[in-house]
Parts: sequence; structure tokens; C-alpha cells
Amino acid sequence: MAIALRKQGISDLIILERAAELGGTWRDNAYPGCACDVESVLYSLSFAPNPDWSRAFSPQPEIRAYLERVAAEYGIVPLIRFGEDVHGAVWDDTAKRWTVESTSGVWQCDAIVLANGQLSDPVVPEMAGLASFAGPVFHTAQWNHAVPLEGKRVAVIGTGASAIQAIPAIQPKVGQLVVLQRSPAWVMPRWDHAVPAWRRRLHQRFPITQKVLRLAQYLRHETLFLPFRHAAVRKIAERLISLHRTNQVRDPELRSALTPRYAIGCKRLLLSDDYYPAMTQSNVSLVTSAIARVVPDGIVTADGQTHAVDVIVLATGFRVTDWLLAPVIRGQGGQTLAEAWQGSPKAYMGTTIAGFPNLFTLMGPNTGLGHSSVLMMAEAQITHVVQVLAESGKRGARAAEPTAEAQARYVRWMDASLATTVWNQGGCQSWYLDRTGRNSALWPFGVGRFRRTVERVRPEDYRFSA
Repeated sequence: MAIALRKQGISDLIILERAAELGGTWRDNAYPGCACDVESVLYSLSFAPNPDWSRAFSPQPEIRAYLERVAAEYGIVPLIRFGEDVHGAVWDDTAKRWTVESTSGVWQCDAIVLANGQLSDPVVPEMAGLASFAGPVFHTAQWNHAVPLEGKRVAVIGTGASAIQAIPAIQPKVGQLVVLQRSPAWVMPRWDHAVPAWRRRLHQRFPITQKVLRLAQYLRHETLFLPFRHAAVRKIAERLISLHRTNQVRDPELRSALTPRYAIGCKRLLLSDDYYPAMTQSNVSLVTSAIARVVPDGIVTADGQTHAVDVIVLATGFRVTDWLLAPVIRGQGGQTLAEAWQGSPKAYMGTTIAGFPNLFTLMGPNTGLGHSSVLMMAEAQITHVVQVLAESGKRGARAAEPTAEAQARYVRWMDASLATTVWNQGGCQSWYLDRTGRNSALWPFGVGRFRRTVERVRPEDYRFSA
């Protein structure tokens, strides 16, 4: 976002970052085995290709290094104020300005972009007795690398995206691994592989080859979206992906326990080549009974069993639809975002919000994906933000916000389009659904349609004011 603004001649900007270093989710998630689940040629910025990815799905350290390199090359690092927790932001409709309060003081600005992400605040579940556990407890997004796992009895709570990466990485090291599963996931082959040196040299010498590969991956991922909307395609996908589980898990009892009872895609579709093999190892036990309580030396499940462990790893996800800053951002009339949303985030094009002039969100409501790279979504939103600011400048306006009618129309379209998808009808309870039961997380079509929809600003859907 900062790079795009500077390209448009907007240089009076700062980035408030609560952490001490840049990197976002790729700084915080440094658990063993952490890697991207979209091919790196696609999970990178369109204007900053990287010919040196070591693997098809690059590991966390490489992605973090890539982000640091891009920020440095484009001169963005001096714009970042680290250690800045935002405590609140208030819109002044007379002055047409925002006042932002953060750790070091107060900032006055014409516009705010919320780029704090959906996967940034870990969920620590409420479990009776958790505080009484005698050993280390940590979330995958707050991995304690000072805790040695060699020979230890380790419990992993959860079997989502981070768990299926961490489990194969730590399984060979630990003495015993207890995996506590609430519901099994659909897991498809990852087909990860090292990128040969000759191909990296080819991409360096002929950048067009990487562009062609990126286009091919984009088109392939667009086809992965089809099962989410079409039941017939979904049934075929379920049969094909079930073969992956059948081939890798020979024990029928274990295979049954790892078989989802909901439609594919209802929860996040996961990719792994080594999760199922890890689960079949002799030092791994799968527990499907619910957790009753935690005791100082282990975990007691609803079936009365006590599972003695030395370390507990929480692979329990993030607060996706509970926006951290929503209660402290006040728009027109002093209304907070939390009050406007009433537990269900809504935005026009996932980017702007009626009643909150000059406030923009990246990865906002209904911009998440279940099949492709969110960076392409964010870039489309950035184009939208830049165009709204440009349109305001052309009109001599100091503020812009979507009309309430335009936002309501867009949200109705989102809800109607999501109603028939597997995310809403797949028979599961996922983090895609907010506390009101509405799907406020996902975009209901392919990436191409989002880009065509969002990159073109419709001035008639905005209210510009001087």
C-alpha cells in the first residue's frame, strides 16, 4: 500500500506497526515446518517477482526475507514506526481528518488504511485448568523455541493449517505426540519440491518465464474454486482427494478417524504430503474425544482418559471476524466500527465503509479465499484505494465514503452469492462464519472476478464531500 501511494506522489505517510520488526504473519508464525500453502510464484507481489525461491512452496524464513527485501528496496522501512499499538482513531467531520492515538502519541491524518490482517490475533481457547498445567503452553503463532521437544511428551490441540505443518516437523523429535482433534480436515497432496538451480537461473535471465509460470498457476488455482460452488464438481473432488488419505493411511480405524464428515471446502482445504504419514507413526496417538479439562500433568478428555504430557501446543487458529481495532475506531457521529457491525463485519467492495470517511481496509470483510493467493486480492484493493483518493483529488473533495445504499446492495450480493456455496451449506462450523452465523470472511467467486469488480471505482457509489 505504501509503495502504491508513493508511486502516485503521496509521500506524507507513516505505517504504525505494533511489533518491533516487520513481517506480519510471516514474522509471528515461525513454528517448525511453517511454509506457504500457495505456490510462492503466486504468493508474491506482482511488481516484485523473486526468481530465487528454493521450493515450490517456500518456507517461512524465505517469505519473511522476501518481505524485508521488498520493503528495503522500495525505501519503505523508514516510514514504519515500530512498537506502535493503536489505541483509537476518531473522525472529525468538520476538519475532515482522523486523529489517531498510539503508543507514542497522537497523529493527525487525512486517511487511514487498516492493514492489520485477519490472521494476526491468536485464539487461546478457554479450557478448564489450563493455567494449572505444570509445563510450557504456547500457540503455534507464538512458538517458544527455547523449549526443547526432544524426547518430550507433546500435545498438539487442533488439526488445522498450522497443525498439519508442525506435526510432521516435530514428530521425529518428540518422545510421544498426542494430537487432539475436534474434527478432521480435508487434506490434499501438496506436491512440494525443490526448485532446481537451472530453473532459478532461467527466471533470473528471462523474467518472462516466471510470469508465464505465475499465469499458469493462477489459472490452475481458479479451477480449484469450482468445487466450492458446484456440488457435482465437489463430489468428484472428494473422491479424488480421498485417495490421498487411502493411499497414505492403511489402518482402517485411523483412516476413519481422519475422514471428514462434512463437504470438502466447508472448512479450509489443507495441503500436505507428510501429515498422514506422520499420523501413522508409532509415537503418535490421535485423540478424538473432547477435552474436559487440563490438569498439572496432562489433559483429561470426555471419555475419562488422562493423557500425560510435558508440553501443550495450541494450534487453535485466529480471531478472524473479531476485529481488534473495531471497538476503538469512531466514525461519523462517534459510532465505532464495532457498533456499526454488530458482530458481523461489512464493507463496500471489502474496502470502504459507510459512515467512516477516508477509512480503507485491506483484507477486509468478504475478501478471504479458500483456493488462491490473497496477495492478488490485496493488490486489487490497493488499486481501489488509490483510485478513490485520486477521484477525491479531481473533485476537490476532502472526504470519500461509500453511500449506505451502495454498501447495502453490495452486502446483499455477497450474502446471496455465498448462500449456495459449500462454506455456508457444507455441514460444518468454521471460522469463515462470524458470531451472528453470517459468512463475513470469504469472497464467493474467483480472483479474476474480484479484480474486475474491485479495481474499477464507481464514483456514483461514493459520497464525496469538501
